[in-house]
Amino acid sequence: MANTPANAGSTEGQAARGTTGPRAVPGHRGAPSRAAQPRAASPRAAQPQSAQATGLAWVPYLIVLAGVAAGVLVVFQGSKYAAQGTGLLGCALLVAGLARLVLPPRLAGLLSSRRKTSDVLAFTAFGAGVLVVALMLP
Repeated sequence: MANTPANAGSTEGQAARGTTGPRAVPGHRGAPSRAAQPRAASPRAAQPQSAQATGLAWVPYLIVLAGVAAGVLVVFQGSKYAAQGTGLLGCALLVAGLARLVLPPRLAGLLSSRRKTSDVLAFTAFGAGVLVVALMLP
């Protein structure tokens, strides 16, 4: 048992030797506690008055959200209005793609979740797909 690692086998042998906890490695200090580590300044604290602070970044998102909500409300009016509501949903998604394409990242707000190219392509593809479905509805 002399060549057996400390963590192999049962813990009875460790308890008899008085080594129940982890072994200390000579010359090794444990990682410093989180309290001892200096905190980095918040990135928002270093930024000057920006569009996020004033709330302008919410405007494009709220416009798209209002278009989607209006489309859903029109769809819920009945099957007679399903095509119009679905068309409104598709147009709202295309407006989101256009807004993401035109606006800088600090003003795009919640419309930006990935790179600009992938955001614009996703909004355009989903908007065009929903518009195709709207055109196919009677």
